[in-house]
Amino acid sequence: MTGPLLISFDVDCSADHAFDVWTSRIGTWWPRDHTVSGDPDEIVLESGAGGRIYERTSTGERHEWGEVTRWEPPHRLAYVWHIGRDRATATAVEITFTDESAARTRVEITHSGWDKVGPEARARRDQNRSGWEALVPHFVAAVGKEG
Repeated sequence: MTGPLLISFDVDCSADHAFDVWTSRIGTWWPRDHTVSGDPDEIVLESGAGGRIYERTSTGERHEWGEVTRWEPPHRLAYVWHIGRDRATATAVEITFTDESAARTRVEITHSGWDKVGPEARARRDQNRSGWEALVPHFVAAVGKEG
């Protein structure tokens, strides 16, 4: 069994602001090199359980990334994640936003379900660890802009 990735870090803003930036402002901070097309016009995370996560290109082509499974603003968000892959091999991402104070939030990410991808589970998990390490600084910078 391949264990989950566990990532945690603090941001200097309220949980409400952190949740909002992660969800409704995802297109402002998500790095373009972490997309299917490499240069989407739009990145969307639709609110609510069942909301879709996708990118849309300038030609209107849409690449599905996942689907929201839990929507509990401003403290919890979860989704199935299959960016650039078949949905049948989707992994699970859960993010919690915990107020440490009025101006500091602990963000904890649990990325699990690796065994669904088959024999390459460990390699995919390790690849995703690098992806999260590259992604998190973009989010941290984004919450600081308006926090």
